[in-house]
Amino acid sequence: MDPLTDTDAPPALAGSPAGQVTALYQAYATGLVRLAMLMLADQQAAEDVVQDAFLGLYRRWGSLADPGKALTYVRSSVLNGCRTVLRKRSRRPPSYLEPDAESAEALALLGEEHREVLAALRRLPARQREAVVLRHCLGLPEHEVAQAMNISRGTVKSASSRGVATLARILKEES
Repeated sequence: MDPLTDTDAPPALAGSPAGQVTALYQAYATGLVRLAMLMLADQQAAEDVVQDAFLGLYRRWGSLADPGKALTYVRSSVLNGCRTVLRKRSRRPPSYLEPDAESAEALALLGEEHREVLAALRRLPARQREAVVLRHCLGLPEHEVAQAMNISRGTVKSASSRGVATLARILKEES
């Protein structure tokens, strides 16, 4: 199925930018939220980042050189949005008013083993974390990871290799 042409949108919208962005959203939003969730460990922030990325795609649809690369554009926008959220978090003073426990919904989504892996992922340097998440968690090929991260394929290989090794070491130390 080609999400840019096969949609459930009304015929008047199917070929329009709104219809094409809607089709992309329906096909890929869940996976992109999963990507953002792995990067941010915050469901609400992950959903906000993905929504902002699709809004940006819609606004810029007319200026896309190749609408076939819209998914790559959105994926890069999600990564950039995650980087922005993480930068803002690092500048924010600690809040003593926030509860220590995650919400019941977040706990239901993340099993015990997933939380351990996510905690270990958060300890990786940013570039390694992004490469590991895109390459191994989402299963993207190296060239797509390189495009999303705006780095070379060789850098993707080294960053993901180092990230996996560091992740294994962290998980082994904690067990």
